[in-house]
Amino acid sequence: MQGIHCTSDAPYVRARLGAARAEEGAYVWQKLMKAGATVTNGTDAPVEDVSPIASYYATVSRRLKDGSVFFPDQRMSRTEALRSYTLSTAYAAFEEDIKGSLAPGKLADITILSRDILTVPEEEIPQTEVVYTIVGGKVRYQK
Repeated sequence: MQGIHCTSDAPYVRARLGAARAEEGAYVWQKLMKAGATVTNGTDAPVEDVSPIASYYATVSRRLKDGSVFFPDQRMSRTEALRSYTLSTAYAAFEEDIKGSLAPGKLADITILSRDILTVPEEEIPQTEVVYTIVGGKVRYQK
């Protein structure tokens, strides 16, 4: 999934699918997870903004530009959303033994953010910036 698609598609989903089909099957992350599915997340450049922060915010808020929230019961918690970008994507790639979390023996690919996206007020998540990106133990990006 790309969480950002939910908020960019939402304005026309009901019109194209109908209200019942939209509610039943459009970006039903909680429904999928409750059924046992592993939901992964990512970005979809160049179709959408490449920012993982924007996609994370869309995943946890489902807030549209007009302020409305698209099927709020399907939002992911912040922890679920973080997992969808880390452990779940590693699992989907059959790489959970080397990626997805910080543990001895795993790759130390780390992103340091300017804010704690698990605790800042929701409306402040979009202002979060990437401060460092470390890949293979080397700083690859520094703000």
